[in-house]
Amino acid sequence: MAITAADVKKLRDATGAGMMDAKKALTETDGDFEKAVEALRIHGLAKQAKRADREATNGIVAGRDGALIQFAAETDFVAKNAEFVELADQILDAVIKTGATDVEAANAAELASGAKVADAVQELGAKIGENISLANVAQYSGDSHVYLHRRAADLPPQVGVLVEYTGDKALAHQAALQVAAMNPRWASRDEVPADLVENERRIAEATAREEGKPEGALPKIVEGRVNGFFKDVVLVDQAAVWEDKKSVGAALQEGNTTIVRFARFAVGA
Repeated sequence: MAITAADVKKLRDATGAGMMDAKKALTETDGDFEKAVEALRIHGLAKQAKRADREATNGIVAGRDGALIQFAAETDFVAKNAEFVELADQILDAVIKTGATDVEAANAAELASGAKVADAVQELGAKIGENISLANVAQYSGDSHVYLHRRAADLPPQVGVLVEYTGDKALAHQAALQVAAMNPRWASRDEVPADLVENERRIAEATAREEGKPEGALPKIVEGRVNGFFKDVVLVDQAAVWEDKKSVGAALQEGNTTIVRFARFAVGA
């Protein structure tokens, strides 16, 4: 059967395949359109499997209504792709609808089309020719606020923060900006693993001794350095970016607001 340019165009429009791939698929299937689509999908998924070892260090972050996702790709070109952005929004819808709180549950969720999230991601990756994946998912049931940050004007958001809070929404927003900018790892000191704190304490003491500090001054020096560690990694201990000379904890306390927990997703992290 003769393969026409119109046949090739129809198949390309339906699958996103390249011209030569579309023509080859039609030739191999003797012009059967449905079989050609299936052949291209199989070929595309096989290529997708080969790409799985390539790092997906780009992509986008999307969030609303108490949920946040990170959808990863290899390049910023794909991060701006309309189909990629649309699928991210559809995945977010599915996460919110099903209450999924992790990647495994989200991948098993159904999109409005009825397709599983994992299958839709795999199919789009095969079509556009990159390793794409749902990298992170968070969803909170309490009062929450989402902040999305664009690193460049021509890109979708690539840093996202979800905070669960009690109290004032405006202060929760300020805390979300703080998390986006300063990247704390925990909301409060109570969340920091005890073994990590103890290790910081040992390092601080060993360093002080190496520096020849007086024995009697060691406890105070060690405590100061451990507190410095907390100021780097704990949200409420950080200096507030929106309040001069106040910690985040002090600023929140004045507004009767508490950050219960937070998630921060950043493309490439």
